Amino acid sequence: MTIVKDVETRGMHHCETTALGVLLRHEGLDLSEPMLFGLGSGLSFVYWDSRGMAVPFLGGRVKPFALTGNLAARLGLTLTVEETASPRKAWENVAAPIDAGRPVGLQLDCYHLEYFRSKVHFGGHVVAMYGYDERDAYLVDTDQQGGAVRTSRDSLAMARAERGPMTARNRSFTITLPARPPSWRDQIIPAIRDCAEAFLAAPIANLGHRGIGKAGEKVPGWLLRAGDPRQDLPQAALLMEKGGTGGALFRALYRDFLDECTRLIDDGDLRTGHRLYAEAAVLWTDVAALITKAGESGDARHLEQAGAILRDLSRIEKEAMQALRRL
Repeated sequence: MTIVKDVETRGMHHCETTALGVLLRHEGLDLSEPMLFGLGSGLSFVYWDSRGMAVPFLGGRVKPFALTGNLAARLGLTLTVEETASPRKAWENVAAPIDAGRPVGLQLDCYHLEYFRSKVHFGGHVVAMYGYDERDAYLVDTDQQGGAVRTSRDSLAMARAERGPMTARNRSFTITLPARPPSWRDQIIPAIRDCAEAFLAAPIANLGHRGIGKAGEKVPGWLLRAGDPRQDLPQAALLMEKGGTGGALFRALYRDFLDECTRLIDDGDLRTGHRLYAEAAVLWTDVAALITKAGESGDARHLEQAGAILRDLSRIEKEAMQALRRL
């Protein structure tokens, strides 16, 4: 058995920030999950619809691995990324750093992981790996999935090699702090501004505040769209609240990030952004509850109410990001 020493196997809400936390704490940098999410400019919105989907997907964050890249660039971290189509090389890419005493991040499809409680394909899942033996790999996943977990090396290989939406070719990565890392506090305002700018200037109507408005127009029709509303609608709502989002489609995480920032920076626009995202987080949870009720009851009035709230959320989040962009 090969285990990296002194790895804190603490699971958090979101998969990518959980893995980043493991890798960065091992390097000596311990930041809260909301701070990792915010410094990585992780908040976003996408209304994603395609053929074969029971109902469209409401996403609340930037695309997989973008948060990691943002955080590394902002903090001056050395991010070493490996990808390969070779199963042998893929294993070597994770075994070598672990043998050298460094945990590794992996992007994979959680469907194949033996400990995973919900068997759905999601190719943007991220875990940290800190050890292995002849049969198993030792991982850190979200708190919801068990924190310190293990899966067979065979299942891990299948998860890493899976192809499809949001997957990567056996992607693995390590993070190294520079000898003199920049102060993360100095990067708070640039991170907030970048996130706000991307949200407000989204290039298509499915993204950012316009995407939330589009969701407000489309969600009322989901009862007719869904093949099995009693299953499909509660499942969509569950992903919004419990699918590694930290609740409220990542808005609770961003609210908590902004709350931490207000304790470090005295700025009226920052306080405005925090107040509006505190309001938004409550409303997103209300939307998820209404979608669930609509699926369970078959009553479209719940979806009409959800649509109205989403249209309000489009305005609230636009105002919040306009304030935050002024920092």
